[in-house]
Order: sequence, then structure tokens, then C-alpha cells
Amino acid sequence: MTRSATRQLQGFEQGGVVRALLVLLLLAALALAGAAALAWRWVDQPLTLTGDSAELSVEPGETSRDIAQGWANAGVQVDPRMLYQYFRWSGLAKKIRAGSYEVASSTTPRQLLDKMVQGATVMEQVRFIDGWTFRQMRAELAKAPHLKQTTASLSEAELMAAVGQPGVPAEGRFFPDTYVYSRGVSDITVLKRAHDMLQQRLQAVWSERNPDTPLKTPEEALILASIIEKETGSKADRGLVGGVFINRLRIGMRLQTDPTVIYGLGESFDGNLRRRDLEADTPYNSYTRAGLPPTPIALPGQASLLAAVKPEPTRALYFVARGDGSSAFSETLAEHNRAVNKFQRGGR
Repeated sequence: MTRSATRQLQGFEQGGVVRALLVLLLLAALALAGAAALAWRWVDQPLTLTGDSAELSVEPGETSRDIAQGWANAGVQVDPRMLYQYFRWSGLAKKIRAGSYEVASSTTPRQLLDKMVQGATVMEQVRFIDGWTFRQMRAELAKAPHLKQTTASLSEAELMAAVGQPGVPAEGRFFPDTYVYSRGVSDITVLKRAHDMLQQRLQAVWSERNPDTPLKTPEEALILASIIEKETGSKADRGLVGGVFINRLRIGMRLQTDPTVIYGLGESFDGNLRRRDLEADTPYNSYTRAGLPPTPIALPGQASLLAAVKPEPTRALYFVARGDGSSAFSETLAEHNRAVNKFQRGGR
């Protein structure tokens, strides 16, 4: 074979190899394009679940691989490796937020990721009622659904330290309201929110206090507000009840209010307040001791906080329950005794 023919043959062989490589590359590109198209369709196809829905709690610091495996374990029938790769190549894996999530069978992988990136968690709620004691509030907190219980074994002092208020009595330190939280959240988180809300509301009303109030500190306003909360049967009377107590504090008269005595009796109170209870001296007996008790006696609401610092103007020093939830107010003891005779003793 001549040298020219040899070069010609080599050229043909090299050209064939190049053409073969080009064909292979083209086929690979088509395969990748097909796979990409398939993957693109997959992210918008509804996921299959083992039940009607699936729930997952994403903890802070979890990797996207852990999260993908978690969904597979929770009942999403998907290859977790495929879900993980989608999280990864979407560029959003690091934006997934901690929280509790729930998906239905109509949810697509794209919607699942969007839900976690947006932090669209499943929410629950717990409600603390105006006038509740700290003990009642803790009982309600213990029943709250899907709340991580971490304080059940803590004493009151330990709980307040966990909230960030060591040495502060717990009674009355939390604002009565409805608190919404995501599933799996710690009860301490809810307590801190309720405590912070109380502090904010208390400072706000204290800045609006009447300039001539005998109350010296926000703490005293909080204590009085808790008494007003427990003494008020009718919302319309709250401002006047606050006015009566302010008048008594101003002239040094004892508050003489049953709710403080009952609070001082604690769990020994059987629902019947007797004369001996009113005469038994305790730090909370406002019949035997002048001034305010040492701590609040309940959770005061917003209206009671305002009634403590900005009560309705009145000269009344007494009030008695009418029996319908409202109260009769009197300026003198003689007038008060007539009201007691009328509403409490049937006019005898």
C-alpha cells in the first residue's frame, strides 16, 4: 500500500471515530434531555402517600438529605434520594425552615419544597383566660395539642428561671390571650411569649396612668389589676371597681376584698368563705392587712390593667354584688349597709 493510500485510510478511520463519538454524544444529550424532561414533569406530579396525609417535624440543623428521608419515613412513597437531589439542585435546600409540616396526597414535590421554604407550618393554639391563676394556666398548657412539654416537672421557681425571670413570682406574669404556635414547639416558647406580652401591655398602660395615682410602680399596678379582674362580674363595672380600690389606697383604707383572702387560702378553700377565714391573718388577707398583697392573684386582662391605672372617676368607697353580675356602689358606709341589706339579705 502506498503512503498516500495509508494516509487516506487513516483519515477515513479517524473520521469514523469522530462521527461515532458525535453520535454517542448526541444520544447522551438526548437521554439527558429526556431525563431532565421526565424529572421536570415529576416535580409537578402529585405525591403518593400511605395515608390521607403525612406529617413531618423539621428540626433546626437537619440536612436536606435527612429531611428527604424523613418524608419517606412519614408515609410519602418516594425514593428519598430522588427527593434529596431535587432539594439540592433546586438551590433552595438551605432555605428550608424548621417547623411542623403536613401534606395531602395532592401535594407535588415542588409544592412540598415551597411549603418548607415559606415556613407554612401546621399551627395549633392554646388560650389563657382572664382571671385564671397560674395553676390553671399550667393545667391548660399541659393539655395543649402537639406542644413539646418540658416544664411539667419544674417547680414554679424553676419555670420562671427557664422563662428568664429567676426569683420572680409566677402568678399574674403572663398575659391572658390566644397563642398560636407550630406543632412541636416547646411550652417554654409559648410561656415566654405570654410573659413578654404581659410586660409590654403593663408598660404601655403604666405610661398612661393618672398623674395622681397612689400606685408607685408597674408592679403595684399589676397586683391591683389582678384584684380588679377577680372582683368584676360585669365588664361595665370594671372602671368603677378600680376607682373604689384606688380611693381606698389613697386614704389608707384596707381593700377588704374576698378574692385576696381566697387566694391566700390556696387549695384548702372549699368554695365557702367563712368569717374565720376573713379573720385569719395571712399575707393575702386584705381584711387584716392594709395595702396591696405581696403578689398578683390572677392573670389580669387588658381592661383590668387600664382600670388599675386609669379608673373611672368616683367618690365611692364600697360596692356590693347585686346578684345579676353587676355591683351597687356607695360613697358612705350607711349607704353601703343599705345596699348589702337589699341585695345580699333580701331586704331584711
